[in-house]
Amino acid sequence: MASESAQGEGAAAGRPVVTRFAPSPTGYLHIGGARTALFNWLFARHHGGTYLVRIEDTDRARSTEPAIAAIFDGLDWLGLGGDEPATFQFARSDRHAEVAHQLLAAGHAYRCYLTSAELTARRELAQAERKPFRIDSEWRDADAASWPEGQAYVVRIKAPREGETTIADQVQGTVTVSNAELDDFVLLRSDGTPTYMLAVVVDDHDMGVTHVIRGDDHLNNAFRQLVIIHGMGWPEPAYAHVPLIHGADGAKLSKRHGALGVDVYRDDMGVLSEALVNYLLRLGWGHGDDEIIGRDQAVEWFDIAHVGKSPSRFDLAKLLNFNGHYLREADDARLAALVAPRMAGTPDEALLARAMPFLKVRAKDLNELAAGATFLFAQRPLALDPKAEALLSDDARALLAQIANRLGTDNDWTSDLLEASLKAQAEELELGLGKLAQPLRAALTGQTTSPGIFDVLVLLGRDESLARIADQAKAAT
Repeated sequence: MASESAQGEGAAAGRPVVTRFAPSPTGYLHIGGARTALFNWLFARHHGGTYLVRIEDTDRARSTEPAIAAIFDGLDWLGLGGDEPATFQFARSDRHAEVAHQLLAAGHAYRCYLTSAELTARRELAQAERKPFRIDSEWRDADAASWPEGQAYVVRIKAPREGETTIADQVQGTVTVSNAELDDFVLLRSDGTPTYMLAVVVDDHDMGVTHVIRGDDHLNNAFRQLVIIHGMGWPEPAYAHVPLIHGADGAKLSKRHGALGVDVYRDDMGVLSEALVNYLLRLGWGHGDDEIIGRDQAVEWFDIAHVGKSPSRFDLAKLLNFNGHYLREADDARLAALVAPRMAGTPDEALLARAMPFLKVRAKDLNELAAGATFLFAQRPLALDPKAEALLSDDARALLAQIANRLGTDNDWTSDLLEASLKAQAEELELGLGKLAQPLRAALTGQTTSPGIFDVLVLLGRDESLARIADQAKAAT
């Protein structure tokens, strides 16, 4: 028997595009899953189709409500929620079983009465003989009259044993497997519950999925799932199996590489959703030398043909570089609202928003923005970090007193006028402007790094600035 899946998009020709993201709710929404969701969302949008979400919760022991909530939360944050309410696989168990019985009635599946002990013995024999273990059940073609009454059985698919099956995968290219390698896998367990392999195929069909875009660790499953599809006479989806993400060292991505839930990037690392989306887009897909690609542009450009065949390598530094770009592009009021909860107390968001143009110039994440803004709300007298303390020698403190006297006469508290005033004072004292700016920054912020000193003066305001300068000037010994 020879079988060949339809070539490329021909498998779904003439049907409106429908894609799906189908996570198992056994943990957080991880980076690899988020990228799979993104590719499915973009493909559907590019073709004017529909993008669906299915929660594959058939593993009842490991599926949890917190994990489901985390997946939905992550998808919503990334703007990748489904176009329709999510489907829950476990709720469709009766439908899955119905299809298994249809396959059974049509002769494409069979009752298998092999016991666990018999299967174990055959598996151990194959291992001893160093042969691959394949189910070769005497029940495959047994007459119904021989079925033992009252004995538990599973329902197995009748996989083809001759010929080969070919999939024209849109990422992996043409992949062929000998049908002799396909096993008679279980459709229904002995308690009548459906297996994941059956449920996936039935759900994809019933949801009208035309394109299955998923990790290449599922490529082997595609050949097995086609057996069900052919047995039911259903149209095949087009397949696109995307390489998995690896760490910078080339090993499979793990927590030590940054394989964390997307909530960690948002909550703990202070990454913006648009930065993570742009980074995931470029993690295995490209459009020439373009790096910064907005969502609308991504929808216009995205295609499966430019997804690479080799695993992508996760690079946290590159993600943060993307994040720095999007911080600089972000609305200041939005940033202030995101930064405020990361700071002690209840900071003034209006002041934070005014400070954002100066704070976000070099910041790479929201945590850096929060740290950079702490001086705005520090209580007097300021605690100085060691480097700032070292700058405030007796001579520097005496210089601060002169600066306070000069600035105390300035009532027009604008950046340009303050700069002109301090430059004039530096010339009068025959000092470089930096000699004034360094101790002034230490007195105003308690640190040696900050936004431009004139911007700091304006953000703090006249009264607070003069008070902070006076605190340090008085501290001279």
